[in-house]
Amino acid sequence: MTVRPGFIETLACAQQRNNSLLCVGLDPQAEKIANYGVDLTGFLRAIVDATADQVCAYKPQFAHFAAMAAESALEEIIDYIHNQYPGIPVILDAKRGDIGSTAEKYAEEAFGRYAADAVTVNPYLGGDTLTPFLQYTDKGVVVLCKTSNPGSGELQNLVLDTGERLFERVARLAANQWNSHGNVLLVVGATWPQELARVRAIVGDMPLLIPGIGAQGGDLQQTLKHGLSANGDGLILSASRSILYAGDKGADFAEKARLACETINLAVQDMLA
Repeated sequence: MTVRPGFIETLACAQQRNNSLLCVGLDPQAEKIANYGVDLTGFLRAIVDATADQVCAYKPQFAHFAAMAAESALEEIIDYIHNQYPGIPVILDAKRGDIGSTAEKYAEEAFGRYAADAVTVNPYLGGDTLTPFLQYTDKGVVVLCKTSNPGSGELQNLVLDTGERLFERVARLAANQWNSHGNVLLVVGATWPQELARVRAIVGDMPLLIPGIGAQGGDLQQTLKHGLSANGDGLILSASRSILYAGDKGADFAEKARLACETINLAVQDMLA
């Protein structure tokens, strides 16, 4: 049996090899895919084949597959990425969070059934609910911290008795208590650059998954300014719809997706030059 390196190591190697901080979210929408004249599996494989040398990770979104009763396609595309592009890790975007034996089953689902290299999790039930995921020490556990949606501040920005905001407490716990195996990452939206700066100051070099640079309108330059670690890395820039559906219709959808990736990568490289 082939033993894959840990998620953090695989991610770093992919970023260096492809000179890319970009993660492509795989969020299938049946009504859009119908415009391209292919089935779901054909669409996903074409996107991966066209972009594999442009990315550091893929991030299939569980709900998009489940809503289409396409869990088998999710298994197939993760297996396809692992077999065809073994240096590219897969983050299962499932945002799991529950207690006890249920959390254990969610971890088994993500890392056993789907063989994901990392999974997104919700920490707001408490740190003990993350333990079943963290025990998979070769896998990444991507903890929601400051999410990209407009209403995230209703709870995540609440000020605690200590004077810190709730998302800051999550960042501090992630860095100081939950990361004993070195496999924790945080989700921080590109739509909140000042909060991103605060998280980076708290967690040091911990990798951050950054949604919101595409269709949600996050500012790429501000994200790099406030989110890069002291070593000039530490970011996974996630874009989904703006890449997957860069082409409106027609057989060139994969080429358009690749072009969208190249555009983001060149913009990042120019800003870092």
